Amino acid sequence: MAKKLTQEELEQDPLLQSYAKVQSFYLQNKNTIIWAGVAVILLIALSFGYYYYSQQQETRAQELMGMAETYYLNGNYESALMGSEEDFTVGFEQIINNYSGTDAANLARYYAAVCEYKLGNTEQALNYINSYEFPDGIMGVAPLSFKGVLLTEVGNHEEAAQTYVEAAELDLNESTTPYNYLEAANAFQDAGDMEQAREYAQRIVDEYPNSAQVAEAQRLLGKTVASGN
Repeated sequence: MAKKLTQEELEQDPLLQSYAKVQSFYLQNKNTIIWAGVAVILLIALSFGYYYYSQQQETRAQELMGMAETYYLNGNYESALMGSEEDFTVGFEQIINNYSGTDAANLARYYAAVCEYKLGNTEQALNYINSYEFPDGIMGVAPLSFKGVLLTEVGNHEEAAQTYVEAAELDLNESTTPYNYLEAANAFQDAGDMEQAREYAQRIVDEYPNSAQVAEAQRLLGKTVASGN
């Protein structure tokens, strides 16, 4: 026969004591707990809503990219950038402005930079490339190298050289690395930094002796030595 617990034993039961504490806390903080629960529910709902909205924005932006990319590939840089009223299409600029948080808008910044450069607007091209989020690895090499071109165009040779070095080392390989090291060496030479110019030219000769850039690197080394700097 089960032992009947006394009132004193019941009051000392750890489980009942814990329950009593929780109940007391709830009664004392009832309104706060209810509103906290409502806030959590709202936060979850908003998170799901934002995720759905973001996905919708991304899908729409990707759809709009299609025609702009077609103009771009055909060399129609103005229509690629601004869209065409005649064809009822939008360009990279509208995608950037209206879908700024999407991956499509980020890619549109790179396309827009190239378009502006092709149209002779180097400063505007720099503005776009500076707001572009460069991907890691080999996919970021070409955009970084292009940024080096733009910096060279505006006469910022020191920053251009550093950008080329970053592009060279973003993905070490036998093709893009020596190419960007040579561009960096030339930019350092233009900036008057012959020591750095020699360093990156020498890296090509030592580390990439079979590259297409090695002959030019050797010529640059000869020029910097002859200059006496």
